[in-house]
Amino acid sequence: MTDAPLSLSFNPAGIELDRRQGLSRQLYQALRLRVLDGRLASGTRLPASRDLAAALAISRNSVVRAYDQLYAEGFIEGRVGDGTYVAQLPQAALPAKKLSTKISTGFSTGLSTALSTNWLELPVDPSSKVIHTNPLARVKNNHLPSPPSGPPRAFRVGVPAFDLFPFEVWAKLNAAFWRKPDLQQLCYGDPAGDARLRGMIAAYLRSSRGMQCTAEQIVITSGAQQGISLCAQLLVEPGDGVAIENPGYRAAGHAFAVAGAKLHGVAVDGEGIDCAELAQLRDCRLTYVTPSHQYPTGVVMSLARRLELLAWAERTQGWIVEDDYDGEYRYSGAPLAPLAALDRQGRVLYVGTFGKVAFPALRLGYLVLPTGLVQAFAQRRAVDVRHSEVSTQAVMAEFMAAGHFQRHIRRMRRAALSRRNTLLNGWPAEIPGVGPLPTVAAGLHVTVPVDGVARERELIELAQSVDVEINGLSSYWLPDSTTPMDQRAGLVLGFAAVPEKSIESALERLRAVWRAG
Repeated sequence: MTDAPLSLSFNPAGIELDRRQGLSRQLYQALRLRVLDGRLASGTRLPASRDLAAALAISRNSVVRAYDQLYAEGFIEGRVGDGTYVAQLPQAALPAKKLSTKISTGFSTGLSTALSTNWLELPVDPSSKVIHTNPLARVKNNHLPSPPSGPPRAFRVGVPAFDLFPFEVWAKLNAAFWRKPDLQQLCYGDPAGDARLRGMIAAYLRSSRGMQCTAEQIVITSGAQQGISLCAQLLVEPGDGVAIENPGYRAAGHAFAVAGAKLHGVAVDGEGIDCAELAQLRDCRLTYVTPSHQYPTGVVMSLARRLELLAWAERTQGWIVEDDYDGEYRYSGAPLAPLAALDRQGRVLYVGTFGKVAFPALRLGYLVLPTGLVQAFAQRRAVDVRHSEVSTQAVMAEFMAAGHFQRHIRRMRRAALSRRNTLLNGWPAEIPGVGPLPTVAAGLHVTVPVDGVARERELIELAQSVDVEINGLSSYWLPDSTTPMDQRAGLVLGFAAVPEKSIESALERLRAVWRAG
């Protein structure tokens, strides 16, 4: 044993592990919970991995994996030559009481006032503000641009390596469903989605993302975009302020603007959305964020900032829409725990999608909601589409139940890592006006700084001339942003859409045309 006093610095006696399940995941969750509820205060020294393993009668590797995940998420820190300690976290952001293992179902404002009422009934009063709201005016500047045409090419953003999807397996499962369909499934179904698929998603999120959710909290959607749109329709009244990351995912901003929101672009720094700036917005009732891998800058939101954001939602009784669009892609350790896994007040609505793991055309996503919101969201969705196509849901449920989904995620992560490395290793150096490549620890894209918008446009046009697809960072900013134009410039490149050979070929063409230009 070392001289680290377990009885004084850390007492593992209350940790109970189920030997039938993953020990490292259980230990990680137990330690994380103790940090969040204050039983492990900032500065507490943790025992060496060997000592904790002996105290709990588990392998040292299980402890090391748990510690690695806690390091990655910012819960603990190492001090050179002095061991491992609980990280210093902002006291104002830490929960004042024990973190619940279930999402709260209560709302101080009451469900009737928590949801937007625009969709509940058509107004009959001709003077109604809803009747006089011109939907064309909202849509005019808030529509989604057409997606890039043709097959994927380097360096298309937002497209996974779906050339590796096991289409033969999917075809067999689909054929099996239609060979002898359950006639009951072919009638009108639950607008919240297929019960088995909802259960499989909940189980996956519990095991892989640390979320304590149930099937009853999940509503199936037609991709992540419909999930975001439902949040806009149900949580926003015309004139409400909505905070979005700036730069950020413009399609989310469009959804909130169409619902009548007043958009506030909030700056993103090295730790994520600026919560100090957010706190100054007095009319804001909702914040949309991409904490696992900010779109498009690639920043991973720090633990301290996550706790600050949750404290803002609790303090203001606001909502956080968490878009975890590519959270499965982390290249060292397990994916980070999402905001929804830290939420103790039921203020986070989690948006997930299969499009970044399977293929975009699948149009299958989901929301994980506070229990009290599920019925309203399901009813609102039924107004538009009744429910998602039945066979796709049933096949995905079987795909997950048979273990194909987890295996495919591991394969996709390895492929994305290899394609990322090909991009990083072959990136043309010393191009005038182009900054260095940043570290890429997660996600499916990388953003490279550029000296000015004029140079950004020139580089993109040269890339187009040799059939290479690159997005400009300047297009991700809100039009009324106060940041100077030249500070908005950059190149956004997706690295997962095509195989390594295609990436190498595209880089050769870029190198030639950029140096000549």
